[in-house]
Amino acid sequence: QVQLVESGGGLVQPGGSLRLSCVVSGFTLDYYAIGWFRQAPGKEREAVSCINARDGTQYYADSVKGRFTISRDIPKNTVYLQMNNLKPEDPAVYNCARSYGSSWTRETWGYDFWGQGTQVTVDS
Repeated sequence: QVQLVESGGGLVQPGGSLRLSCVVSGFTLDYYAIGWFRQAPGKEREAVSCINARDGTQYYADSVKGRFTISRDIPKNTVYLQMNNLKPEDPAVYNCARSYGSSWTRETWGYDFWGQGTQVTVDS
């Protein structure tokens, strides 16, 4: 049974940091790419960062480059999203998702299983 479970969201002040975790089960991270997506109220879901299965090649949206870092611990079945210097435009529900294959895509239709999401709020 494939599952993805996110955690680590919360309330942080502008400039603060959070680390999101995505614990997966039912598959291994060296076979499937993982993407982190976010959706703010009234906006479309967007890809924030993704990581390939085979070689760990990463993608970052322009809006988070230099601030967010994706990483994974394959033995722990966990993908992380370290978010630094959080800005007022970052609040959203953040989801991790499993790609259909080993390479990432920025498109939501390229992912078959999704976690339930974790809320990130940035407020002073």
